[in-house]
Amino acid sequence: MSAQPKPYITPEEYLATERDAEFKSLYYQGEVFAMSGASRAHNLLVSNLIISLGSRIGDRCSVFPSDMRVHVAANGLYTYPDVSVVCGEEEYLDEAYLDTLLNPVVLVEVLSKSTAKGDRSSKFLLYKSIPSLQQYVLVDSQRVSIAVYSRAAAGSWLFQEYQGLDAVLPLPALGLELPLAEVYRRLELSA
Repeated sequence: MSAQPKPYITPEEYLATERDAEFKSLYYQGEVFAMSGASRAHNLLVSNLIISLGSRIGDRCSVFPSDMRVHVAANGLYTYPDVSVVCGEEEYLDEAYLDTLLNPVVLVEVLSKSTAKGDRSSKFLLYKSIPSLQQYVLVDSQRVSIAVYSRAAAGSWLFQEYQGLDAVLPLPALGLELPLAEVYRRLELSA
């Protein structure tokens, strides 16, 4: 007995359903994947990041939480990064909705046990196709550690890791630095 093939869902069908949905789902290559809830640590990290980034950026860039969908035109991914930052004019898939961002400069994912492997590998491979993307930031929710992929010359990416509450995360794409002590505020994790 063979398994029934999953029906192909078009991007237009996905967006129509997603805009009316009570929960978020990501879309890739004709399939829709439900997203799960997040832990206390995950939510604190996201809120700390948004507060820290927003207070430093001011009006020169926009910082969005995970309710802002991002579309990667080169490979068809629709997803919800934990934090998205766009500088300059925001570009959207559909100006009538302003709910699907096309040109983030920085994307942040908070890693959990269930998402870490995919966020570090397949998601990065998909995200790096965004022409405007300059930095992809991975914030560990199990220990005080942040990894960053930064776009370099000729399309290559540099990897750096910052650990411990005394470390500072440089974000040259945004012209600022974030102390890890601020990102991990109110969390008690090991370095």
